[in-house]
Amino acid sequence: MRLSTKGRFAVRAMIDIGLREEFGPVTLADIASRQQISLSYLEQLFANLRSHGLVISIRGPNGGYSIGRDMEGITVADIICAVEDASPIEKRPDAAPMQDLTQDLWDAVNAKVLDFTQSVTLKSLVLDQLAMGIKIEHKSSPYRGVFKMPVRLSALPNVPNSVFALGRTFRTP
Repeated sequence: MRLSTKGRFAVRAMIDIGLREEFGPVTLADIASRQQISLSYLEQLFANLRSHGLVISIRGPNGGYSIGRDMEGITVADIICAVEDASPIEKRPDAAPMQDLTQDLWDAVNAKVLDFTQSVTLKSLVLDQLAMGIKIEHKSSPYRGVFKMPVRLSALPNVPNSVFALGRTFRTP
């Protein structure tokens, strides 16, 4: 199992969605602004998460992403393996016995990390955040997805608004 920023960012984004699950789908733009992660990077991560069934996408004006299955059934190992495109246990090529004297150590460390990440669920991470007192703001935009006409304001109120009115200002009586 590889631990990289891909996995860290994916876990952070999944916690973000889990915290806001009751409010409906969460947009990637909202996650990107809250978690300080690039939107294009999130799009790549969520393509992998969606293909593994960890999230579902909802289209439309109130669309976004929701958790794909029960949060109790999603582990940190599931999230990391989905974005790393690897199986939990990576096979090492057969090497000569004296080539890497510490390979058994790293295999044991990898097994411990895998055991730990499989024991931590998304639900427990969300509950931990709530227990620490994180504030969840719900911003509902009444115009989300609807075009709102801009209000036209005149730059200067005493300026003529047509060519004819402009001509009248230069005409002497």
